[in-house]
Amino acid sequence: MNVLEGLEPKRVFTYFEELTRIPRPSYHEKAVSDYLVAFAKEHDLKYYQDDIFNVIMIKEASAGYEDEPPVILQGHMDMVCEKDEGVDKDMEREGLDIFIDGDFIKARGTTLGGDDGVAVAMALAILSDDTLSHPRIEFVCTVSEEVGMDGARGIDLSSLKGRRLINIDSESEGEILASCAGGGTVDITLPADRQTMPIAPATDSVIKISVGGLLGGHSGDEIDKGRANAIHTLAEIIAEADDKFSSNDARLRLLTLKGGGKDNAIPRAAEAVIVIPKSAGESFAEFIGQKNEALKSIYAVADPDISVVCETIKNTGEPAPLTADATKNIIRLILSLPDGVQRMSDDIKDLVETSLNLGIAVLSEEALSLVVSVRSSVGAAYEALKKKVIYIAASNGATVSCHGEYPAWEYRADSPLREKMAGLYKEMYGKELAVRAIHAGLECGILSGKIRDLDAVSMGPDIYDIHTPKERLSISSMKRTYEYIVKLIGTKD
Repeated sequence: MNVLEGLEPKRVFTYFEELTRIPRPSYHEKAVSDYLVAFAKEHDLKYYQDDIFNVIMIKEASAGYEDEPPVILQGHMDMVCEKDEGVDKDMEREGLDIFIDGDFIKARGTTLGGDDGVAVAMALAILSDDTLSHPRIEFVCTVSEEVGMDGARGIDLSSLKGRRLINIDSESEGEILASCAGGGTVDITLPADRQTMPIAPATDSVIKISVGGLLGGHSGDEIDKGRANAIHTLAEIIAEADDKFSSNDARLRLLTLKGGGKDNAIPRAAEAVIVIPKSAGESFAEFIGQKNEALKSIYAVADPDISVVCETIKNTGEPAPLTADATKNIIRLILSLPDGVQRMSDDIKDLVETSLNLGIAVLSEEALSLVVSVRSSVGAAYEALKKKVIYIAASNGATVSCHGEYPAWEYRADSPLREKMAGLYKEMYGKELAVRAIHAGLECGILSGKIRDLDAVSMGPDIYDIHTPKERLSISSMKRTYEYIVKLIGTKD
C-alpha cells in the first residue's frame, strides 16, 4: 500500500509519492527527467528534453479556452539532500522513507523534497486530468535550481507562447511572491601545510570537537532567524582554545575540519579533530563544557538544542597535523569572513536586503575549501559584498572563484496575473492574498530575462524547515493550494 493512498487530491499525492521514490539531488536529475518524459509520452503531450535534462511539456487548450492566454506552470525537479547525522541513506541512489504525521508529510531522517516536488506533482496532476477546463498549459521543469539555477539559465524557451507564469516554488499558503533577491556562490581555497614530524603520544592528545543540534535552514528564508552557523561557531571555539591552551612549546594544531553540506543551507553541524598538549587534560573538557553552556545561553531562543562536545580519540598518526601557523591561518580566514544578515531593506519592512552564508567547509590533505552563498535584492550591494569576501580571502592567501550568479527578480507594478489571483483568492477564501518579496533566490528572475514582458508570480503550500531533515509538508495546505491553482487556470479573463 502506498503511504499517501487515500489523501486528496489523489492525483497530486500519487505523483508526489512517486517522486519521493526517485533520487534527485542536484546534478543527478536524469532519472527524474526521464520519468517526466515517460509521463509526457503516456499522456500524448508535446514535450522537450534538453541536453542537461530540463523538460518542457505542453497541453493544448480545452474546448472553449482556445482564445484564453496560455499559462506557464514552473518548478524544478532537483532537491536539497540533507540528512541527520548517523542516517544510513545514499540519497544519490535511494528514495525517501516518507510517513504521515497528523497534517504533515515527512521523511525519516532526511529532507522531504517538497521543495520543489510540490510543483512537479501539481503540474502532473493538472496535465493528466482531462476533465479540467483550461487554456494552453506549458509546464517548465528545470534542473539544478538548488545549486545556482543552472537549468533555468540553460533552458531554451522559444517553444513557449505564454506570458503569464506561475512558479510553484514558495512555501507559505495565502501569499504570493512578486520579487526576489539575486545572488551567487563564492568558492575559496586556502593552501594548508602539514607538519612533517608525527604526533608525539607522550606529549600530545588528539581531540574531536563536534558542534551539532542546530536548526540550520534555508540560507535565504531563515537567514534572519538568528540561528547559529556551525562552521563559524566551531572556528570560534578553536580560536579560543588556541589562546587558552597553546604555549610557545606546544601549540594547537588541526588534523581535520568539516562542516555543512550545501551552500544555500545554514550549516547544522561541524566537527574538527585537533592536537593539543596532553597537559591540558581535564581542563579542555571543562572548557568545552563551559562553551556549551555559554552557547546554550546565547541561542536559547534561536537555536535551543545547540550542543558542543569533545572526546579524546585514538592517535593513528594519519593524517599528519597541520602546522600551527596553517591552523591559525584557517581559523583566521573563517572568522574574518562576515556571515548572516548584512543589511535590511529600506523599502520593505522586515525584508533582508543583503546577506551571506558560509555553507560548506572541508579540510583536505592540502587545502581548506569554503563555499559561501551571497545574496542581495540590490545589484550594487551584491557586488560590494562579493568583492569584500574576495578581498578578505585573498588577503589571507586564498584563491577565489565565483559561479552560479543569478539576477534579482524585480517587482512589476502592472501585473494582470497578480490582480486576477488576488480577486480569486478573496472570492474563494474571503480574505486578502498577501503579496511580498523574498530574500531567497527564485528562477523567475532568470526566466523573466528570457521571455519578454513576462508576468510572473511565485506561490506554494505550507512547507516548513525546507533544506533540513525537519522539512514537513502540510497535507491540507497542499489540497487548498492545488484547488486554487485549478480554479485559477480555469477562470477566464
